[in-house]
Amino acid sequence: MKYMLLVHHDEESFRRRPEAERQQMMQESVKLAQQLHASRHYLGAAPLHPSSETTCVRVRDGRPTVTDGPFAETREQLGGYFLVNAKDRAEAISIAQRIPGARIGTVEIRPVTEVAGLPGE
Repeated sequence: MKYMLLVHHDEESFRRRPEAERQQMMQESVKLAQQLHASRHYLGAAPLHPSSETTCVRVRDGRPTVTDGPFAETREQLGGYFLVNAKDRAEAISIAQRIPGARIGTVEIRPVTEVAGLPGE
């Protein structure tokens, strides 16, 4: 089963951390992605740009509205993701706890609904 592991953290707190610590966390994430790839769990992963670079699109009554910034003001922002194959929720949890961002924020685990007919399916 596919699981989306959404990594949330406080962007401002993360930005204030020493550059060496942030780079170390990035290297750990890359190493984890390589390990997951070797074990055939890896489907994708990426950090995201800051929420200040977010654009939101809504369509109401056929008319789009485009706004800058995140949809909701929250203490933690979505900072990146891992998309993995895991046999069950327990295995997804064991992968999520290895993500460096779990030490400074939260990793949300969401099962992915398989939809027939999508490209790559």
